[in-house]
Amino acid sequence: MPGDRPFLSLVIPAHNEAARLPGTLPAALEFVEAQPYAAEVIVVDNDSVDATRAIAEAAARSHPVLRVIGEPQRGKGAAVRAGALAARGEYIFFADADFSMPVAEIANFLPPVRRDFEVAIGSREAPGAVRYDEPQLRHLMGRAFNWLVQLLLLPGLRDTQCGFKCFHRPAAEAIFRRQRMTDWTFDVELLFIARRLGCRIVEVPIHWRYQEHSRIHPWRDAARMAWGVLRLRWNGWRGVYGRPAGDPPSTVNE
Repeated sequence: MPGDRPFLSLVIPAHNEAARLPGTLPAALEFVEAQPYAAEVIVVDNDSVDATRAIAEAAARSHPVLRVIGEPQRGKGAAVRAGALAARGEYIFFADADFSMPVAEIANFLPPVRRDFEVAIGSREAPGAVRYDEPQLRHLMGRAFNWLVQLLLLPGLRDTQCGFKCFHRPAAEAIFRRQRMTDWTFDVELLFIARRLGCRIVEVPIHWRYQEHSRIHPWRDAARMAWGVLRLRWNGWRGVYGRPAGDPPSTVNE
């Protein structure tokens, strides 16, 4: 990679994940360190009040590929943005801290398995995807939200909310500099921006297992996310996602 840039940056946003990181972070580090290419892992401590940061920093002392940074602004979107902008990799992949997708499936988002894309998103709805243990109500609410997203913003994308997404660096630089939202709607915003920039978006089928301690509160967060979609649509009409001042040239269509 140019300037000794890693091939992959794995970004893990973490808010109060002290219970889960000891189980998932070692697996992520083992995967990264086993690859034939250079890679880095970035844990973004998102305003945690538990031992999340201490656990990540302890792991970093014995794993040079791991960096730990802080993002005091609350919200998963803020943490993902901070990690993506700090990443040095040619491909930037962000993943939920619970790793409800097997970590080995990251390879399916990257060359040589996946080519000719700017954004590759994990999909629980694409042909070949498998869901495990998901409550029926949770599934139905997710499909209703996706219907709204496709109707107003992103026709053709079957799963915008899966917490595993990969960005080719030029696209990531253009997209994350335009990101505004920090709540659960940020996934949709990133893809909305990507499509407006002409990025090629592909859905990657994954094996996904429902985690009992998910931070999503179905009724409360469904209402917030629906409102977020309407705000996003309004932002698009107002031209909020135009070229930021000082944005460098990129390979995506501006």
